[in-house]
Amino acid sequence: METAQQATQPRNLTPEELAVMVRFSREMRQWSQEQLAEISGLSGRTVQRTEKGEPSSVDTRRALARAFDAEDIDMFNKPYLIPTAEEMAAAKEEFEKKHVTLQVERVTTGKQLGKLAEMASASLFSEAVSLPPAAEVHFARLADYCREYADCAELYSAVDKLEVYEDLGGILADLAKEGFSVVGTIRDAEVHWGKAAKAVEMSTLYVVAFPAGKEPDAIAVERAVRYA
Repeated sequence: METAQQATQPRNLTPEELAVMVRFSREMRQWSQEQLAEISGLSGRTVQRTEKGEPSSVDTRRALARAFDAEDIDMFNKPYLIPTAEEMAAAKEEFEKKHVTLQVERVTTGKQLGKLAEMASASLFSEAVSLPPAAEVHFARLADYCREYADCAELYSAVDKLEVYEDLGGILADLAKEGFSVVGTIRDAEVHWGKAAKAVEMSTLYVVAFPAGKEPDAIAVERAVRYA
């Protein structure tokens, strides 16, 4: 008599199964199809066709695996046991346990970013996609300036703050010339330094760089915040 383990043999994904896994992996990260295309280096049309269950090439599946930071770039190519609906639901539940979704706003002015920095106790800057060298420099400048200002914003006069806002706006403009913009939000959370220590209220500023025109309305971040 054939056991369930024997009956379930590793096999390649069908185009329909690949479509489900790609869409599931994308949605867990709160990415649009356009963002996945940008991150993977594929065309938007290729991503759309893959998620519709149409056949895809080995290179396409490798590009998607890289976009999802897979340790094995052939994860979508080689045979393996197909997860059940229950297993996929469990994976999503596990992801949601470790992450929280935050609503974000597109940051278009230096004043807007400066005001966010003034509200925060700490900040985390990251890129949704790999930035080209020039954009990477501008984003690093933005992070450094923002953090330095946040450390002593209460010492600035109202007039001095206007100059800071102008400088931040200039860096945002430089970033925009390279085809990128940023989204930001403030997250309030309790920080525990030790079991016996009293929790400390901390507001963290999240700033994420995206290709211009592809900014999301929300981002998924780790529930446990780690400060360097």
